[in-house]
Order: sequence, then C-alpha cells, then structure tokens
Amino acid sequence: MAGGGMNAVHVKNLLVELFVEELPPKALRALGEAYAHGLAASLKSQGLAPADAKVTAFASPRRLAVHVERVSSRATDRAVQHKLMPVPVALDASGAPTAALLKKLAALGADAAAVSQLRRVVEGKAEVLYLDSTVAGATLAEGLEVALHGALAKLPIPKVMSYQLADGWTQVHFVRPAHGLVALHGTDVVPVAALGLVAGRTTQGHRFEAAQPRVNLRDADSYDMQLRDEGAVIPGFEARRGEIERQLAEAAGREGLRPIDDPALLDEVTALVERPNVLACRFDEEFLAVPQECLILTMKANQKYFPLLDAAGRLTHRFLVVSNIRPDDPAAVIQGNERVVRPRLADAKFFFDQDRRKRLVDRVAGLHKVVYHNRLGSQGERMERVRRIAHAIGLALGGPALAAAADVAAMLAKADLLTDMVGEFPELQGIMGGYYARHDGEPEDIALAIEDHYRPRFAGDALPRNAVGLAVALADKLETLAGLFGIGQVPTGDKDPFALRRHALGVIRMLIEPELALDVHQLVGEAFRAFAADHGQAQAEVGYFLRERLTGYLREQGYNAQEVEAVVEARPERWCEIPRRLAAVRAFAALPEAASLAAANKRVGNILRKSDASAGGEIDASLLREPAELALHQALQQARPQADGAFERGDYTASLQALAVLKAPVDAFFDAVMVNAEDAALRRNRLALLQGLHAAMNRVADLSRLAA
Repeated sequence: MAGGGMNAVHVKNLLVELFVEELPPKALRALGEAYAHGLAASLKSQGLAPADAKVTAFASPRRLAVHVERVSSRATDRAVQHKLMPVPVALDASGAPTAALLKKLAALGADAAAVSQLRRVVEGKAEVLYLDSTVAGATLAEGLEVALHGALAKLPIPKVMSYQLADGWTQVHFVRPAHGLVALHGTDVVPVAALGLVAGRTTQGHRFEAAQPRVNLRDADSYDMQLRDEGAVIPGFEARRGEIERQLAEAAGREGLRPIDDPALLDEVTALVERPNVLACRFDEEFLAVPQECLILTMKANQKYFPLLDAAGRLTHRFLVVSNIRPDDPAAVIQGNERVVRPRLADAKFFFDQDRRKRLVDRVAGLHKVVYHNRLGSQGERMERVRRIAHAIGLALGGPALAAAADVAAMLAKADLLTDMVGEFPELQGIMGGYYARHDGEPEDIALAIEDHYRPRFAGDALPRNAVGLAVALADKLETLAGLFGIGQVPTGDKDPFALRRHALGVIRMLIEPELALDVHQLVGEAFRAFAADHGQAQAEVGYFLRERLTGYLREQGYNAQEVEAVVEARPERWCEIPRRLAAVRAFAALPEAASLAAANKRVGNILRKSDASAGGEIDASLLREPAELALHQALQQARPQADGAFERGDYTASLQALAVLKAPVDAFFDAVMVNAEDAALRRNRLALLQGLHAAMNRVADLSRLAA
C-alpha cells in the first residue's frame, strides 16, 4: 500500500461476480474462462493489475466470477509524447505559433501557453515539435467499468436472449437474464454497473440448500469459502468437476464397478449442479438384452447418468446420478431417477425388438428413396458406388472371396439408417447394423465390417478390425471424397462442412497402419470411375489433397519436414511402404556422405530440368572421354544393381546406403567435367549419365530435399 493522502493507491485483491439465471451447460466452461481472462486482461492492459497477477475463474450454473490478485485502486500516471508538426509549419518567421499549431494544441487540451514548453526533435532533415504531457491513471471504478463491459461483449455466447429490466422499458441482450453484480476490492465495493445492475457485496447461494437465501461477502478473498459454507455452492468449475469425479469413483468402487469414462458428460454435469451429490441407482436386468451401446447412449444423452461397467467393460444394471441436492434420506431421489430411466430403456428395447423383425437386406431397396445429396443422388445410388469401389479394393487385397464379402458388407452397411433405433440415435449408425446383421445370420466378418465401416471417425479412433471392414471403410471415404470434390464442395480455410479432411486422414491411416499393399493412384481412379461424370481435374485435386494430409500426418508421427518431403515428393505408389522409406532416409541422412550426395542430387536435378527434351537416352561408353566421367559410370554400374536389388526386396535402408560409395566419383565428376559441352553428342551422353545417376538416387526418396 502506498503512503497516505487523497491520491494514495491501495493494492488489494478484486472479486467480480455476475449472478444470472441458469447458463447453457455445454457453454459454461468456455463462458467462465472467457469472462475471467477477458476482464483480467483489460485490467492489466490499463495498468490496474500487474502482468503476472494471478487470475482465478469461477463458473457455476448461476454465476460467472473472477478473482484477480494485486489490483490497484488507481493506475499510475503515464507520460505521453504527442508528435505535432514540422517547425516551419508550426511557427511563423518571427517564431510565433501558427493557427495550425494552436488548433492542434486545442485538440489535445492545451492552449497557447504550452508553446514555450514544446520540445524540438530532429527527424531526418526536418525539425519536429513534440508536446510532452501526463495522462492521469484510471481509477479502479473507471477501469473496471471498461473491463467489465469489454469482457461481457466478447463472451462466446451461443445464443443471445433479450429481456426487459424492472423499469419495463430498458431492454438488455445477454446469454441469460442477470440478477446480481458483486465487485469487491478487498472489503470495499467498487461502484460499477453493467446489464442494468449496480454492484454490491451480496450474492445468492444454492436455491434450496443455502443456510440463508443471500450471502453477504466480507471481502474479495472470502468468496469461495463463504459460498461453500453459507451458500452450499462450490463456485469453481474445476473444483466442482474434481469433486464429482471423486464421488463417482468412490460410489462405483463400493459396487466393485467403474463409471463410464466420458469427459464431455462430466463437463456437462459439472455445469448443471452447484452442490454435487452422487447417488447409486439400478434398472431392471431384463434391459441388458438390448445392445449396451443403446442403453449407455440413452442414459448419457437423455438423463446425464453415468452407466457402470464391470471389470471386462460390460454394462451392468447399475448407474450413478449426480444430484444437486443432499437430502437426509436420498431414497426418494434414487427412486425418482430409477422411475424416469425405465421408459427410456423400454423405448430402446422396443426399437431393438421392432427393428429385428425386418432383415437388413430387405431394407436396402428403401435407400433409393433417401436423398444423400441433391447433386449426388440417393443413398441407394451412393451404396451402389461404394459397392463397386469396395469390390475392387477387395479384389486387390485378397482376391475374389474378399471382393465378394466386401460387396455384401457394402450393400448392407447403410441399411440401418432406415431402422427406428438409428432414427432415434443417429450416433449408433453402423453399430446397430452390426447387431442386426448377426441377427440375420450374416457371417461375423461381414457384421464386423458393417459395424466398423465409419472408422476411423476421429483422430486416434480405432481402425476397422478385419480386411472386409478396411475395404468397405476405404471405399466409403474415397466415394465421399470423389463425389464432393467432383461437384466442387472442397474445404476452404477452416471451413470443412463435410469433414473431408477427416475422411482423407482416415484413408491415410488405413493404408499405412495395417500396411495395405494398395496403389493410391489406382484407388482414387477407382473411386472416380464409380461416378458417371468425367472429373479429371477433381481427381488430380483429390490426389493433391491426400498428399497434403499425408504430409501433416507424417509430421505428427515425429518425422521432420525434410524427411517427409523427401519421401512424399518421390510419389511412392504404395503408402504402406512410407514408414520404411522414412526410416531409410533418416539412416541415410546420418551417413557422412549424405550432405554431399544430397547437394549433388539437387544440382543434377537442376541441370536435367534445364536441358532440352531430346537430351539423355542410352549411355554410349565410347563417348566417355574424361577419367572422372569414366569413374562415375563404372561406380554407378557397380552400385546400382546392389541398390536396385535391395529396393526390390523392400530393404530401403540398404538401397540408399549402397549409394554412399558414389560420393567421391560424383564430387570428382563435377570438379573435372563440363556437362554442357559444345559437342552435342558429348553433351547428350553426359546428360544420359546424370539421368541414370538421378534415377538410381531417387527411387526411395527425393534426396535433393535433404540438401541444406
């Protein structure tokens, strides 16, 4: 704290709370963070709080609050330099101020008396006048008003409400109606206003469980403790989330079970309660005959319950509820939740029983009545395209038997879109198809393929579990890419409404991770051949799009930019080979000869690009005159069979290392031989030698990319 006097600056902690009606739960965490850090950032930028001041965010269903340490009651004054104008413009011949200078001074709040205090500064060839002044630091009341309005204006509000204040006249726009504002600097109320509210020191606790309906806050630092003790509220989002997590684990542990792991559900429940109380409930075991995915989803999505799993990960007939009240006898709360969940589970059982009365194959015809895209036809037409692509992939991967299985799985894969269960829970598409296929007596590999054909659905998701599933999933994603690129629906900037980047990454992962020996160019061509229209340009765009995503994927795997570029620019047809090629490039780059050979490779590439098209061809040994070119030719003839043999065996590391012996003859060649000789025959022969060298060196990767 500074010394006494009227303008003494007091440094204390600050608490600002906005009390509102129930906030949207899925947005609460983001709203709390944005409110706290937006307000604190403004105070820091105004000089009212130090840059390293600790900021604590609070967010509960009915409040947004922030605690900022070491906030000053008044910001320090700031020295400001105002650049005015060149001296010849500011002063006349006698040195008197011109009208232009006086006008400028007046605009800055100064008068003619300030002329004698102006400072002259030489800037380049001109002399310029400056006015030095001091701007008084903002008071906390002024600065907090600015910070509060700024933070509220920038909140990531999903949907704004409009409501009237008590005067029946003033309209306010905010995420939910606000009913209270607290602003405490230490023990003192800061006189600010926002959303039609004037700041005080009183807030409200839990609707039903607070000791008193209103909590009078003693000071900024007592906020958390007083709300817990008097208001029966845990105001901090993270603290409340941690308490729920602890109670869930404890309650599940008593049953010898574990709660389902779902961070998004945990966040949402944290945003729904102010005083969490976890209670154990159960439902009738007869419902366990329904696929557990259906039961888990209905409990999570509709009721915000935490299903309990056994040690093997199987659903049990028990679940946990996070209540917002703590009655002495929780029996009524438990029974109420058990009563509410029963009709939900009964609906799921009804859908499951009804759906199984009709075979998947009998639903396929109905896909022709469902629109997929107004320019790409129906789901039925799409299914036929996916079948064709999946059959071709199956043929390439495993012959006629795999092709036939992939064809059946692709035909049935979308049929569950017409079931009641998927109509109610779209998230279960594919999963329900697998259950219904098993019920219909389809082989397990086809049921698994139907279940898995949307995989991978997100980064880190599991891949399809068998070859049939991989064929159908690849076909499904490639058809999507070909169709949408074909009609110009390509991702732009951060806009990707059809998730085509995710589809491309899925294709890449399915080719590389299970090491599928498929030609990417042929795959993309097969996808486009499934469409009637000719999309030559779009096909090239999809190829480029996949390579771009491939580069990003490989960088995320830990390879550096040079290694990735070297391999991707060599355009390998089979991407399953890429990890081995990258390992070979990394091993080659560690050799002492690598830098010199990479630089030479880059030089050779430049020479060949600049040479005329007729240059090169077969090497005529009789035209090799210089000792250095003879030596290079001989070294290449000895090294190339070894490098090519290793390449054909798939031993890319050995293939590249076999070329290391070329360093000395290549260096000697460039030191002693003029490639662009005046004699046309000599020139063509030397270019042919370089073409052979270039081809030998770049089979595994474009080594020029390793050059510094």
